Amino acid sequence: MNYPVLYSLQHCPYAMRARIGILLSNQCVQLKAIVLKEKPDDMLLASPKGTVPVLVLKNEVGTHSTIIDESLDIMLWALKKSDPNNLLFSHQPNMLAEMLSLISLFDTEFKSNLNQYKSAKRYHESNKLECRHASEKYINLLEQRLNQNQYLMGDTLSLVDFAILPFIRQFARVERQWYLNSPYPKLQQWLKSHLESSLFSKAMRKYPLWLNNHEVLLFGNKN
Repeated sequence: MNYPVLYSLQHCPYAMRARIGILLSNQCVQLKAIVLKEKPDDMLLASPKGTVPVLVLKNEVGTHSTIIDESLDIMLWALKKSDPNNLLFSHQPNMLAEMLSLISLFDTEFKSNLNQYKSAKRYHESNKLECRHASEKYINLLEQRLNQNQYLMGDTLSLVDFAILPFIRQFARVERQWYLNSPYPKLQQWLKSHLESSLFSKAMRKYPLWLNNHEVLLFGNKN
């Protein structure tokens, strides 16, 4: 079968997001695990910007390809093909725009603050506390939502819960002890539940690097 090809990096949050989307949609792809210092030529040919994830969709005869090289677009591609958990809220079509707006907020403003927070911690900069407080503005927003509902968009899981998961995981790891004692019990419970799930374990399974053996490795639902 002519499976799509997904270029992925083990611990990249964007690549995690793409792998989670593939699993949630019961799709199957040929996974090519890479490292940034040695990018495959065929990946760079498909997406010259050289970042992961990159999804290559070939047509039935394999002569032309469609390239999707944004993680959220890969999630949407997968879930629009199959959404068994109704993460896109098909019963409320107007909700998708709200979901995408919230995800965009975390992809831009929160991620920028998170990067500064991580850098301040790593390099022992004097503005670490200020950087953490800047990130907490968005963390508090999630805590408020989880005080009202079990999940971020209501009482059922949605695209938002999985799309921002990798970045909340990063936030929790910057100052682990502080996070465990922080005033965000609902978020802690939400994150813990995700990280202990079989879905996350599958998404984080480590695969041999593609350039080391060129082995065909299928990821996702192989049925």
